[in-house]
Amino acid sequence: MAEKRFQVPTISCSHCVMTIKRELGEMEGVVSVEADEGTKTVTVVWEAPATWDAINDLLTEINYAPA
Repeated sequence: MAEKRFQVPTISCSHCVMTIKRELGEMEGVVSVEADEGTKTVTVVWEAPATWDAINDLLTEINYAPA
């Protein structure tokens, strides 16, 4: 299992947080997603078949690219 915490500068409201959690939560292999509007941080825990590259690509696609 892998875990990564990172900044997402485009988080601006609770809707952003819900979108990130919903989209990543639907990805096979993603175990948990925590996002914080105040600190603009996201923490993702995943296992195979998910990969950091796939997570990063999805976040970029939905306009929440990691900084």
